Amino acid sequence: MSQPIRQEDFIQSIADAFQYISYYHPTDYIKALAAAYEREQSPAAKDAIAQILINSRMCAEGHRPICQDTGIAVVFLKVGMNARWDAAMSVQEMVDEGVRRAYNNPDNKLRASVLLDPAGARRNSKDNTPAVVHTEIVPGDHVEVICAAKGGGSENKAKFAMLNPSDSIVDWIIKTVPTMGAGWCPPGILGIGIGGTPEKAMLLAKESLMAPVDIHELIARGPKNRAEELRLELHEKVNALGIGAQGLGGLTTVLDVKVLDYPTHAASLPVAMIPNCAATRHAHFHLDGSGPAKLDPPSLDDWPKLAYDASKGKRVNLDTVTREDVASWQPGDVLLLNGMLLTGRDAAHKRMIDMLNKGEKLPVDFTNRFIYYVGPVDPVRDEVVGPAGPTTATRMDKFTRQMLEQTGLLGMVGKAERGPAAIEAIRDNKAVYLMAVGGAAYLVSKAIRAARVAAFADLGMEAIYEFEVKDMPVTVAVDSKGTSVHQTGPREWQARIGKIPVAKG
Repeated sequence: MSQPIRQEDFIQSIADAFQYISYYHPTDYIKALAAAYEREQSPAAKDAIAQILINSRMCAEGHRPICQDTGIAVVFLKVGMNARWDAAMSVQEMVDEGVRRAYNNPDNKLRASVLLDPAGARRNSKDNTPAVVHTEIVPGDHVEVICAAKGGGSENKAKFAMLNPSDSIVDWIIKTVPTMGAGWCPPGILGIGIGGTPEKAMLLAKESLMAPVDIHELIARGPKNRAEELRLELHEKVNALGIGAQGLGGLTTVLDVKVLDYPTHAASLPVAMIPNCAATRHAHFHLDGSGPAKLDPPSLDDWPKLAYDASKGKRVNLDTVTREDVASWQPGDVLLLNGMLLTGRDAAHKRMIDMLNKGEKLPVDFTNRFIYYVGPVDPVRDEVVGPAGPTTATRMDKFTRQMLEQTGLLGMVGKAERGPAAIEAIRDNKAVYLMAVGGAAYLVSKAIRAARVAAFADLGMEAIYEFEVKDMPVTVAVDSKGTSVHQTGPREWQARIGKIPVAKG
């Protein structure tokens, strides 16, 4: 009989795993992304993939988070029926204590994003607990653990449908993927769950994402069952949509498609789709009572040796930039931002709009300034700020017109596309939207030379900061005339790929 699994060993293994995945991509993902980089023909998408790969290597070397959104903690447990525990705490309590240790580790503090009372006060738990734990009881006397960190940008794009049994799953997915926009930070992985009941399909989709990237092996050997046929068909057809890295248009939108299914009711066809972003993060280990898990660091030889070439960008001084300058920028232009950059995201925008509606003066003057949609990780050691990649800009769309028209704001920086209302407001106010690469948070943070809280300190990572930036790389994503590269890029690359007819209009 195996030894009992000690409480401290379990807690420490969970803590170690969440630290590990904060700065190490799975090497199967990196190898697949490096291959996609070599294949990519779209200059904008190739540049975005390069930034993700460079950022990943920097994080592996520096032991800092791949993405500023260090995710909600998800744990899959397979507990042997004969496993014994030497523990006083419940499994949920032990997982939460491990998460608490990981996220508050002073050497690599991770961002606490979990809010209590979600439909009410939405108070930050300060330690990223509680985790979401899925437990299955299986034969044996060991415990198998998968720890995953899922960012809000990709989780928010989860889709579910109760299809009719005669409906085409492929048609639904190919119709639905473009509606997800780029906020899930492609290139990533699509998890598909089919069958069971609604909640079972969602769980299957999430669990499927925990498997290694191996579509290249499946392509080489050919499918053995309907699920594998679906994977191959979807991999080809989703990539043929031309969405590309960061939604800029290109050859690779997904590196893999995973499918898990389960028997379902004769009247039903539940289908769930959950994407994994460019910050794909999960670790697997076994506990048998012999001590905590040992997670071996990957070899840095698995990362391509790339360096970011800033020479191709046009330098912009944020302290002196004018509306005339902004009007000269073309869609797709690469800019290097220098000077003082304000920040603000959901909570700060809501508070500012409430103040404007009451006729109150804002604590920060936005006249001819740029705002960066970001919630940075706390700094450690000699850092001025922790990883500080962009958050999804579409969440700020409903605030955009009022901010542009009532504060003198000149431009915005975020990730992914803007919706029709925001694009219209940008065009009407001759403003601009710039895109930074989601999944390159540590790389972006290296361009930030100083940081201070400018307002709303009580909001924590959602406070308004003022950053001093040097050569921060961005792309003109919506120009002052309202042209969006997230519309033009995928349309162009879908036509080039030519495997799916280009939609009219």
